[in-house]
Amino acid sequence: MPRRRLATRFSLPFSSLALVASAAAATLAACSAGEGRGGFDGSQQSPIEPSATAAPTGDFGKEPPPAPGKPVETAEVFGNSATTLFRLDPQTKAVAKVGDFDGCSNVIDIALDEASNLYATTNPSAGGEGGLFKVDKATARCTLVKTGKYPNSLSFVPKGTVDANAEALVGYNDDQYVRIDTTTGAISTIGSLSSGDLISSGDVVAVKGSEDGKTPGKAFLTVKNGTNKGSCSENDCLVEVDAKNGRVVKFWGNIGHDSVFGLAFWGGSVYGFDDSGKLFEVTFNGAQMATAEIPVSNAPAGLRFWGAGSSTSVPLAAPAK
Repeated sequence: MPRRRLATRFSLPFSSLALVASAAAATLAACSAGEGRGGFDGSQQSPIEPSATAAPTGDFGKEPPPAPGKPVETAEVFGNSATTLFRLDPQTKAVAKVGDFDGCSNVIDIALDEASNLYATTNPSAGGEGGLFKVDKATARCTLVKTGKYPNSLSFVPKGTVDANAEALVGYNDDQYVRIDTTTGAISTIGSLSSGDLISSGDVVAVKGSEDGKTPGKAFLTVKNGTNKGSCSENDCLVEVDAKNGRVVKFWGNIGHDSVFGLAFWGGSVYGFDDSGKLFEVTFNGAQMATAEIPVSNAPAGLRFWGAGSSTSVPLAAPAK
């Protein structure tokens, strides 16, 4: 069936809006430490705890240039609208505009590898073609890899997951799990959700396990009901998937937001970006999942998030205060 997301992503009155830099970014009020990277067993639905209101307020401003010698593992998560790349600092909850995409348009998702190399896929522009692009995360400058039709849910998965020798870019077309060659742009099907009526609703994110091998990596996906009405019809649901074959391994439950087109991970938390311009944090405590919205001050009217991403090499838990 047609993807809900593709039908709503061709029009965005955003390019004429001005972004206002804020005077300060607030500090982080709370961050989850209970998720870790250990495997979750079972497929039971986990209820959502009442949402809490996050105290910190993110501000849209111009991102400062990175410091010389900045390590790969940094406190950063990226989100995007169709026209613009944004950066979230998951520690302070400050949101900054990186820049408008230069060289690509109608961007439907982004993904970052362990070295924070950023890739994006696009919908066809009027009279043009969609494609796979490599993007400079500091300037939002796009370089074409290959024209064609690509998934609107993307993530890199760690080395040893689907490729023994390298990280791999993967995505979902409805319930089909695919790999995308970042050199040639070739797409190959490598698995499926294998979960009945569920299909991808927006995005996937994966993170590698600990270096000592004691805690495995994880991957999360937002899903919806395909043809039948169910618990994921009105709002999207969050599931954990096996990054090797794309199958659902745990059903976390209704995430409380519709059209969650962007997912990222940092410090034990999943970050969601939805089509209404809302940004929120998902935390885990045992079998329980809770969501808390991250207020974004001075957000431009009409903001719609169409994607998000984070490096596969990020902290497993928030740094101790």
